[in-house]
Amino acid sequence: MTDETETSEPQADPAVSVVGRGDGETIVLGTTRMRVLEDGSHTEHRLAIAESVLAPHTQGPPQHRHARHDEGFYIISGTVRFTVGDEDYDATSGTLVMVPPGTPHTFANLTDQPAVMLSTFTPDLYVQYFRDLADVLADGRRLTPQVNIDTMNRYATEPA
Repeated sequence: MTDETETSEPQADPAVSVVGRGDGETIVLGTTRMRVLEDGSHTEHRLAIAESVLAPHTQGPPQHRHARHDEGFYIISGTVRFTVGDEDYDATSGTLVMVPPGTPHTFANLTDQPAVMLSTFTPDLYVQYFRDLADVLADGRRLTPQVNIDTMNRYATEPA
């Protein structure tokens, strides 16, 4: 009996994604500037990450719930008011807010200072929602409540 050892080609390591300061895709929605750091293309669509800067007195989206993804918010600086159902939470630097599917939520910066937060989306499907809203503005259309609702619906999200 002969001992045959199978040899296989060395497996290439998955490509490492490095997004430097100032890199990434920028999406501007009114007084919010989002920088997409990972859109899911390097994580097999399991995870997306974005950094958002909310200008002072920025009202967030209407309260809504996601059917198919978790959303996380890590506050880097400033204060962000999260409304979850009827409860308000003021999240400051170093605070993590995790919102599971089905939970009604929104956020806003009610202060006189900018707020910066890092958001995660698992899986990544919601990044395209922000791109779609930016496309509406780029086409010269207004972001009406109905346009927002119609766009949310494409990504398993509905107003609360």
